[in-house]
Amino acid sequence: MVQYSPARLDASFAALSDATRRGVLEQLGREDASITQLAERFHMTLTGMKKHVGVLEQAGLVSTEKVGRVRTCRIGHGALDEAAAWIEAYRQMWDARFSELDRIVQELKRKEQRDGRRKKS
Repeated sequence: MVQYSPARLDASFAALSDATRRGVLEQLGREDASITQLAERFHMTLTGMKKHVGVLEQAGLVSTEKVGRVRTCRIGHGALDEAAAWIEAYRQMWDARFSELDRIVQELKRKEQRDGRRKKS
């Protein structure tokens, strides 16, 4: 399995555990936005939104740039790519396990059908 940074994954998943932060990422996926615009969109105070953006920024999911008095947020892909790769590795593992389970179940069904026909004769 691929090696991942546990601290970075922890930060990413902690950031993604909050519905507001997931909503912010969804919004930023459509277009960049200022913290003020995000606060208005989510009906929050500027202070509350700054905290959410800070968590996302620490996790590497968002980057910000301050021009004058406006801090613009944009989605950052690095940490999200790492989290997606981690999830994908486990998805592939579980797919393989479920495929093997399906194979075993089908084999047992065929055996059961063969045995059932022999008993009726």
